Amino acid sequence: MSMSYTSVLPLDSDFEVRAHAAHRLWRAINGRAPGPAFHELSLQRRERLALAVRALDGRMDGGTYRAVAEVLFGKTRIPERAWKTHDLRNRTIRLVQSGLALMRGGYRELLRQSRRKK
Repeated sequence: MSMSYTSVLPLDSDFEVRAHAAHRLWRAINGRAPGPAFHELSLQRRERLALAVRALDGRMDGGTYRAVAEVLFGKTRIPERAWKTHDLRNRTIRLVQSGLALMRGGYRELLRQSRRKK
């Protein structure tokens, strides 16, 4: 006896992405390789997203921006003085803010941001 599945795809602005994902799912369910992704995030974008999630995790665990920066960038890169004006402090704060945006639903925009208007 074979299993039967149904997929409902709204005919909205995301239809193309949903249809591609449904086709990949169908292939995986049937034991086939899922095929190519709809798009690929650049290596730089993937690394930034990973840093943002790690920064958010550290901050939500009670870490200071300085402690988070030491883990992300290495303690030797963090100055003893002038931390308040150091570039890595600002970068760490931006990473935490990016992580918060992802946590609050911004991860859904990852598909939409890379699509090209035709």
